[in-house]
Amino acid sequence: MTAIANVLRQLLLWTLIGASLALWVFAPAPLLLGCAALIALWMAATRTGRQAAAVAWVAILTLPQRLGASSVIVIGIAGVVGVLTALLALGGGLAATLRGTGNEDTAIVLRGGASAELDSGVSREDASLILQAPGIGRDADGRALGSAEVVVVTNVRKKATGTDANVEIRGVGPQMWAVRPNVQIIEGRAFKPGLRELIVGRGARAQFAGLEPGATIELNSQQWQVVGVFQSGDAHESELEGDAETVASTYRRNGFQSVTVRLAAPRSFDTFKAALKSDPRLKVDARTTRDYYGAQSEQLSKVIRIVGLVIAAIMGVGAVFGALNTMYAAVTARAREVATLRAIGFGPVPVLVSVVLEAMLLALLGGALGAAIAWLLFHDYAVSTLGANFSQVVFRFDVSPALIGTGVRWALAIGLIGGLAPALRAARLPVTAALRES
Repeated sequence: MTAIANVLRQLLLWTLIGASLALWVFAPAPLLLGCAALIALWMAATRTGRQAAAVAWVAILTLPQRLGASSVIVIGIAGVVGVLTALLALGGGLAATLRGTGNEDTAIVLRGGASAELDSGVSREDASLILQAPGIGRDADGRALGSAEVVVVTNVRKKATGTDANVEIRGVGPQMWAVRPNVQIIEGRAFKPGLRELIVGRGARAQFAGLEPGATIELNSQQWQVVGVFQSGDAHESELEGDAETVASTYRRNGFQSVTVRLAAPRSFDTFKAALKSDPRLKVDARTTRDYYGAQSEQLSKVIRIVGLVIAAIMGVGAVFGALNTMYAAVTARAREVATLRAIGFGPVPVLVSVVLEAMLLALLGGALGAAIAWLLFHDYAVSTLGANFSQVVFRFDVSPALIGTGVRWALAIGLIGGLAPALRAARLPVTAALRES
């Protein structure tokens, strides 16, 4: 019965530890700062707290004597935080790029049931009806601010690897410049309607070979000339754009993949969508571009996040064992010191707190090191990956302060786990036993 009771006590203890760690990792930052302030107040205002601070300070001063063992914790946790931060920055950068592509002022229309433009097909008759719907903005001449667009994919060689990758070709209508005023030519000139000319996104030019102004690219056995480079600050910088009718002719397309419109006002979307739904001739779905591109990023970002957390958890287990070994060795080396403190009146709580604080300080150093390395290596680093249209999306890693905070939380959680068991052992060790161990 005693053995069963001990097992149950240990199970309860580790359940409480697990719940505390979950709270630590996912709790709001103000709550954690409040907890830290309360601990600092306890250490400053109570006798036991001051004892804990004194013991912890002595332990910190002796760290240089245990530099080799202590570095195991720092380096192990730095690796965990670095990998976690980099992977989350990958997903965050992709999501930010796609979410930044859309807004509430524009809407995209696809064939009913289509989840992406390459799955969609909109006939010329349907496109004409869509552009006549109420809720669309008009220019000074009364023309609808809408662009019926052809979307196809071609192979272009990547600069980094020399292998072919799918790049999106977007054929756009003459009103594209009004629909997407953020698209700005930064080098060369705009394409001319009716000619086999392309402008390339700044991100596409950086990632893929043969896209400099003046170069020619083969599309479906026809030669096209690159005449300019544009920037838009969103996912469209991954694309090559040309005249919709010329792209459709090159790829023998009789219709379009989507119609993008600029709304008369953000509140006009409901009117626009209701008009399309009520027209029996149309079987289409309309969404704001913010909703559309947000949905495009959601699934891939979720997969990247899950993979990052799983890898970090596996690495974290190794870091925990490293911390356990290091802190057990530290407790053993300081057994005489602990016994002396206990003999002169220090209780078990100051000893426990000092060991945990030492482990968490080392973990904090490791977390800061890992986050710094991730920021230096990956922040604003441009890459491309396969998007929802089976084409490459160029985006940049985003090592944000929030991600760094998440990494540091993981580091402190690992330090807490790695330091708690050795701390409990040090606090429970009888004075006579501690003297014998030393």
